[in-house]
Amino acid sequence: MKIRETAIKTFQASIFIGLEKGYTQKRIFEDEVFETVRKFQLVNSEERNIFLSASISYCNIVLNNQNEPHLKIDFINYPKFPLEESVMKENVISLSKKLMITHNQNRMVIVFPDKTIMLEQSDDIDPKTSIQ
Repeated sequence: MKIRETAIKTFQASIFIGLEKGYTQKRIFEDEVFETVRKFQLVNSEERNIFLSASISYCNIVLNNQNEPHLKIDFINYPKFPLEESVMKENVISLSKKLMITHNQNRMVIVFPDKTIMLEQSDDIDPKTSIQ
């Protein structure tokens, strides 16, 4: 058996999405987020020939008294379907905006190797993060 090795320039990105709608304490289920990501991927692959490989894992974001369940969505430049860095960034930001609107998020954070971007729809702050 012959094993081929393919190497491309490394590029990674991460999105963090809270599993609570706004600060309402109404739960967002992981499957809902998976479905939004999957639909975004399908449209991109079918219409634009862009394949955005994602890994989704559960985590908690902790700040002061806030301990909010989140999903971390990681992206890699998958060697089978390599993308230019600018195309990947554009699509990660686009997916973040889609997730934000679909799942009623006040803000979301995107981490790229060279910068961190916060998208914000509201100035609201979770009361649990405030210093009393």
